[in-house]
Amino acid sequence: MKIQHLKILNFRNYEKLELDFSPNYNIIYGNNGVGKTNLVESIYVLALTKSFRGSVDKVFIMNNKDVCRIEGVVSDEFQTKYKIIVNDSGKKVKINDTKIDKLSDYISRISIVLFHPDDLRFIKDSPSIRRKAMNLEISQLHNIYLKNLNMYNKLVKQRNSYLKTININAYSSSDYLDVLTSKIIDCGEKIYQSRKEYIDLINDKIGNYYNQICGISDLKIEYISDYKDFDKKKIIKKYKDNLQRDIILGKTTFGVHHDDLKFKFNGQDLKDYGSEGQQKNAIIAYKLTEIDIFKQIKKDYPIFILDDLFSELDQNKINNILNLIDDNIQTFITTTEIDKINHEILEKSKIYKVLDGEVRED
Repeated sequence: MKIQHLKILNFRNYEKLELDFSPNYNIIYGNNGVGKTNLVESIYVLALTKSFRGSVDKVFIMNNKDVCRIEGVVSDEFQTKYKIIVNDSGKKVKINDTKIDKLSDYISRISIVLFHPDDLRFIKDSPSIRRKAMNLEISQLHNIYLKNLNMYNKLVKQRNSYLKTININAYSSSDYLDVLTSKIIDCGEKIYQSRKEYIDLINDKIGNYYNQICGISDLKIEYISDYKDFDKKKIIKKYKDNLQRDIILGKTTFGVHHDDLKFKFNGQDLKDYGSEGQQKNAIIAYKLTEIDIFKQIKKDYPIFILDDLFSELDQNKINNILNLIDDNIQTFITTTEIDKINHEILEKSKIYKVLDGEVRED
């Protein structure tokens, strides 16, 4: 999968921009604060309709403008035109100029894997950060997963609302609660199985990539879930055992919405016992493994974005990482230090210099 052409209007600090990209390496360099990350962010937003920065949509729009638009021509088996339009009333997406009413029917069409310095939060921060990342990754692989996830979240919201009703009125019927709980269990099992299969695929390869980056192979991901070794009778009992607590708290305290991941190195949690360098290498190994999984399942490589990869890595590890990227993968690298990229890669790259909202092909 490759993005051939990108057209931007009023996105962040870019008023108007049109670029054609190499199907292989695209190096985007310039000083800090000139818009390198904004450029690759626009590709990410085109693919997934949201930013990796966690920004609300309206901040995409350039100051003193009413609307922003991102268009891209993407090729896999066919050439397809994608468009996302954002204004104060929300966002619209189109495929080949046909409006797509549900974002869930748009997401997963363009496959993208991103490394960004903030990805260290994936290890360091709360379980919700890891669930969000995992959900995004699996949704790109399986559109039905996103639909199951949306349904699950809707059911949990309805159950939480009814738990509060029961807390106020103890005579409320339990029948509706039982129906919601049953649907949550069935939907949760589908989500659990999808996540388990995905993490099993990650664990098949992540140790090998970690070894090739830093010479050590003992890295695994532990998947932690209330639905572990799923048994419906035990799960039903657990919801019943938790019912009074759920009523008092007004929320569902058991289920896949509490799932978590742990990066384990030599059996120890990398969050607590790993250095920042080890954590960063683990994330990169995870991303490279993701690329293999996309190729395996979708029969095509995703677009790969490495944003500010070189900020904290030594030259040896940088070379190790770049040597692991298949030439068939369309890769975008942003950097302030173009001299850190080896000449072999530079020679087969398109190189773009960014100067505060302007991009020049070198």
